[in-house]
Amino acid sequence: MLNLPARPAAAILIASLLLSAPVGAAEEAGPIRTIYADATLIDGTGAPARAHQDIVVEGERIVAVRPHGDASAEATPAIIVDLAGRYVIPGLIDTHVHMATPPAPAMARAMLRRNLYGGVTAVRDMADDVRSVAELAREARFAEIPAPDIYYVALFAGRPFFADPRVAAASMGYAPGTAPWMQAIDAETDLKEAVTLARGTGATAIKIYADLPPELVTAITAEAHRQGLKVWAHSAVFPSTPAEGINAGVDTVSHVCYLAYEAGDQMLAAYEDRTPVNEAYLDQPEDPVMAGLYDEMLARGTILDATGSLFVLQEAARKADPNAKPLRCTGAATARLTRQAWKAGVPISTGTDTVSGAENAWPDVFDELAFLAQDVGMPAVEVIHSATDVGAQAIGVAAEMGTVAPGKLANFVVLADDPLADINNIRSIEMTVKRGDQYRRADYVPVTEAEMADGN
Repeated sequence: MLNLPARPAAAILIASLLLSAPVGAAEEAGPIRTIYADATLIDGTGAPARAHQDIVVEGERIVAVRPHGDASAEATPAIIVDLAGRYVIPGLIDTHVHMATPPAPAMARAMLRRNLYGGVTAVRDMADDVRSVAELAREARFAEIPAPDIYYVALFAGRPFFADPRVAAASMGYAPGTAPWMQAIDAETDLKEAVTLARGTGATAIKIYADLPPELVTAITAEAHRQGLKVWAHSAVFPSTPAEGINAGVDTVSHVCYLAYEAGDQMLAAYEDRTPVNEAYLDQPEDPVMAGLYDEMLARGTILDATGSLFVLQEAARKADPNAKPLRCTGAATARLTRQAWKAGVPISTGTDTVSGAENAWPDVFDELAFLAQDVGMPAVEVIHSATDVGAQAIGVAAEMGTVAPGKLANFVVLADDPLADINNIRSIEMTVKRGDQYRRADYVPVTEAEMADGN
């Protein structure tokens, strides 16, 4: 690992490694100014690439983005990092990870290291043991470990869900449903107190998971919003329908496949019911029931955390093992549902909900990027928008990250090859910059089997 903080010697080193040279160094105390010069910038907004751009960074912030060689010129001494011929995109965001069910610190730190050196600068943890996740988030925030910034939830679900063995694994020391970060909710619950307890864990959102009627989904959402928290929900909180969750005002829904239960002949009574979506009810190529649902999501600004690659990978695994548990959706239906959402204008983030083994040198989010580009048909510039700006919106941190723009955190990725020509060129990463610190891909220490076996 080479974590290069904003110090003159470190900046000079990375500049020389990138075939550049410093033109000066700050003589006064304060943040070092670094200019990432002459890159082709894909800024994350969905706008076309801009050639020959300079990105000016001080400390952990971007202070300017301007044409290369702008005559307004540097009065301030700066380190020059020559990016001629290279491409810059915002730091990637995985909006659906799990790092601590049960806590497995070595595995979690390995996953995070792989993510950061693969261009991921923020992740959203969607329900785990918050005691472990909060410590990882602190370590990541202060660069004690190489890791993306971490944002996490407190989970609310109906009482039947808490028979799930994952609950015991993620809330050891508490009776199921009583941990502040994993609470059983019913009509008698004091929601003001429940949300206040959740906020006390450092969570930035409530995840509405399973086994809740629509009136409770609505009440939880209202109270969470009143206390300044986002609400991230399963797209179907059985027995609540997808439409009932969306109408409740949740900010993000996860798993595009579950939305298809809206078009079925009956809603499942409980999350534990694994009855697959009846795909015969889905008109091709675009279902009118889903069209109405997507129109409502678009009107409300509801973000879809599709996790499409999850279902594609699950289908491949099931073909290899016919005894595996039933799938809720086929890969083909998942792609079709996601394509319809995209064409309807629904904002789509890039969540994964998967953890690959040590054999994978790249972040799992790369599978989601490929799914959106190849299976769904999204242009690469829109895939990058989903993986950056939309992800930041989903987390609620778009003012801080998601695009390469003045005032934002210096979170971006340097690529040797054009990702707009082929999204798989994401793998040409030379360097990740996170909060102004530089992480060279050449210094990545691959994940080991021993790390991934932690907790197993």
